[in-house]
Amino acid sequence: MRPVRPLLAATGLLAALTLTATACGPDGDGAAARPAAGSSAPSRAGSGGSAEMPADLADALEKHGVDPDRWRKGEWKNWDQDTWLRGAKDFVNPVIEGLWKPGRMSSAEDPARTMSAGDLAGQGVSDPEPAPVRARPEKLPYHEHAAPVGKVFFDSPEGSMVCSGTVVQDPENPGRSNLVWTAGHCVHAGAEGGWYRNIVFVPSYNDQGRSAAEMAKAQPREIAPYGTYWADWAATSGEWLSGGGATGGAGAPYDYAVLHVKPESGTKSLEETVGNALAVDFDAPEITRIAGMGAWGYPAGAPYDGLLMHTCADRPGRLSLGPATPTMYRIGCTMTGGSSGGGWFVEGEGGKAVLVSNTSIGPVTAGWLAGPRLGRDAQAVFTTMSEKFADR
Repeated sequence: MRPVRPLLAATGLLAALTLTATACGPDGDGAAARPAAGSSAPSRAGSGGSAEMPADLADALEKHGVDPDRWRKGEWKNWDQDTWLRGAKDFVNPVIEGLWKPGRMSSAEDPARTMSAGDLAGQGVSDPEPAPVRARPEKLPYHEHAAPVGKVFFDSPEGSMVCSGTVVQDPENPGRSNLVWTAGHCVHAGAEGGWYRNIVFVPSYNDQGRSAAEMAKAQPREIAPYGTYWADWAATSGEWLSGGGATGGAGAPYDYAVLHVKPESGTKSLEETVGNALAVDFDAPEITRIAGMGAWGYPAGAPYDGLLMHTCADRPGRLSLGPATPTMYRIGCTMTGGSSGGGWFVEGEGGKAVLVSNTSIGPVTAGWLAGPRLGRDAQAVFTTMSEKFADR
């Protein structure tokens, strides 16, 4: 088990996240040629303007008794429990051009996973509850300070929802990753439901940090500077599928997910477009040996509105929900729902940030956050996803 350099301060980890080379950023080469987010775009990347649904996706929908044309025209709004796709191999997420317009994004709500004192009854060994750490706004513009971080949008039976996510490196496609790390509850409802729909990732969302009033007049590129990326596959843990619940449940220590995405418009990979991706560390030291950890995300629950990226940094402690489940990381942080799925980073070798967890659950009082420790089970989910899209 290799050592991890201590995190000296939030600004130290911030420097590790700074984007140093933008392949096709908001002001970089090719930016002017990229269509604005929410504009009409082909559903098949690089299809030269064809709106035809990919054959394999159409087959997948038809396999589950879903008519592709009816789906795009609104059938996706049918959340009948008998037809809601649940299994690990049942994920379908066809592109619906222009669905995620700026107004729809700004009105999405947070899928809060809050816990009361009763939820922690009978827990295993845990460290004392940490003191709250006030989340601070990320520096602007986001693409220069935390480009790999963005928002995950999706539709659920309760309406349009929002989480956070991080662009991560793909060992099978070095330098050309299309992988996004987020929380399991941002893609699947857990034991009582199935896969959410219309899942997209928007890196550096609201890049200039506009207010709600300003957002109403903002240009699409200010809201989604790198465009919108649709998930064409999602993977989460079997434990989340079978045990996840409204407040995390028994699946909380396994509440992680990986998305493979493609641009609604264009052909460049997510990593090439954003210019950065973070490594995932599945062999992080014991919690007691980590001097500091930072969490990034877009909190949307009060008193936040989901428009601004925030960050917290704290020394992690242990949270155990029961003797039979793995211990989770816990840090003091005032971020609320909407930050779910946002990456947790430590400073690794060479001073570079590495992802070791993601926001999963927090209390009603919003004083702390907890995230899963990523071990062999998480690595298996990640490796399967990477290999599925090798050389693609």
